[in-house]
Amino acid sequence: MDGSKIRSLSGGANQSGLRDYNERLLLSMLQRNGPMPGSDLARGAGLSPQTVSVILRKLERDGLLERGTPVRGKVGKPSVPMGLAPDGVFSLGANIDRRSATVVLMDFTGVVRAEVSTSYDYPMPARIFEFLETAFAKVADALEEEQVSRLCGIGIAAPFELWNWHELVGAPAADFALWKDVDFQERIAEFSALPVFVINDATAACRAEHVYGRGKEFRDYAYFFLAAFVGGGIVLNHSVYEGHQGNAGALGSLRSVGPNGESRQLVDIASIHTLEARLSEVGLDPSGLWQSEDWSDYARYVEPWIRQTAQELAKAALSTCSVIDFEAILIDGALPADVKETLVDRTRRYVGNQDTRGLIPPQVEAGEMGGQAREVGAACSPIFSQYLLNTNAVLSDR
Repeated sequence: MDGSKIRSLSGGANQSGLRDYNERLLLSMLQRNGPMPGSDLARGAGLSPQTVSVILRKLERDGLLERGTPVRGKVGKPSVPMGLAPDGVFSLGANIDRRSATVVLMDFTGVVRAEVSTSYDYPMPARIFEFLETAFAKVADALEEEQVSRLCGIGIAAPFELWNWHELVGAPAADFALWKDVDFQERIAEFSALPVFVINDATAACRAEHVYGRGKEFRDYAYFFLAAFVGGGIVLNHSVYEGHQGNAGALGSLRSVGPNGESRQLVDIASIHTLEARLSEVGLDPSGLWQSEDWSDYARYVEPWIRQTAQELAKAALSTCSVIDFEAILIDGALPADVKETLVDRTRRYVGNQDTRGLIPPQVEAGEMGGQAREVGAACSPIFSQYLLNTNAVLSDR
């Protein structure tokens, strides 16, 4: 492994500068719709064919686009679809979870080219940054020299206020307090010159679903992601909305009520952590929840967990819709496919049985990205920030 591949980088694909609005618009249309000829792009973007032609030639020269197979129509010259060049841009993404951390190398089309993971009892800064330095160098070894020059940045997905996790993960408060003064950009700058983008882990998962999954189907929706602790994100006007302080869509903090009427949060009731705790209580090893795609050995305990979680998600879904008229609720997580399918179906039915006076019930659908969503969303952050169009940012600047 060659650590210099990471240490010596000074911006990679940033060398041509940030993309202007029209370039981002066309790149976003191609990312969202797949390869398209210039004539279709011009109509969709409201630009003249000549303007689009000039931009496409520039993006092709920059290595960001590639030509597809010409399509011959009934009359005239065949049209040539243009698409994103997979090797046009690369990015690194890392997810810091309760029990493990994962680093991925992703290309311009969202394909993960390499992945490295580690596990631990709970995350501590020294261990995490040692792993990140080693893992970034290792996955960069999957690239050729010219491809390395196209690395555009590093995305880090981490929970909001990580230092407050100590009670949830059973770690000493003094240990976790070390996170309070950690600056990810400063620490990573010690071993990489690439720009660093830090994003809430659930928001990262939401971005992955929005850019590469079912988010393309909806304009405005709320997104729930179930991992050790449930979190979420929101999409407005076809873009993930992070909020003024980067903590929009903190759906795990929605209020709920415990079995004795006490005030609780959604994270306390609808997280995989609660199932893990129950398995430990009855003397079962809960490690299979994180190491296997088959939870059938725990079926007796998974069923009541699904029932309770679906009930809470249904109430939380309608609470979010009372604030913003979301057309859909997407649910995903680090779950086996059959468990997710059952959970989504139950939530959909519970939403239908709730008191919805004054509300338009949303569609309840399953996300597609699964357990890899957070690291993919993290890797998407540098690409999205530098090459794609954020309609919320555009609107807020006007």
